[in-house]
Amino acid sequence: RGGRGARPQPAVPVPVPQVGTNLTDLRLPRRVTVRELGGCMGPIWPSYYSECSALLFVVDASNPTQVSSSCIQLLSVLSAAPLASVPVLVLFNKIDLPCYMSLVEMKSLFRMQDIVSCATQPITMLETSARDGTGLAAVLQWLRTVLQDPC
Repeated sequence: RGGRGARPQPAVPVPVPQVGTNLTDLRLPRRVTVRELGGCMGPIWPSYYSECSALLFVVDASNPTQVSSSCIQLLSVLSAAPLASVPVLVLFNKIDLPCYMSLVEMKSLFRMQDIVSCATQPITMLETSARDGTGLAAVLQWLRTVLQDPC
């Protein structure tokens, strides 16, 4: 063990929460700009609502300690007047981790049935893994559909 010839194992990259804002352009086939705002940027989110045609709300499904604050942020977003008719996709991310909570568990913790029934905007939910790509094709298809781009 650890003698000659032993190679150190590469460290698994640790995901870092989004801090700040990132812009990414997608072709769906028309160009769509995605603005990523981290959860800590919540106080400035309203300044971007008027530009929003679709909303992707990402929740860390592997972090039960953040469920309540994520739910409060989601409710705040859904109650914002400029977003009253903007389609929303709630992404329960990090399903590649062994400690993730299932879609059924997350829906229950967020009381999504109550949220969907009270919301003015259409809400869709998906499980994803940004790391291994699970669910990302469905996210792109959702964007194409709500932005009315041909497949």
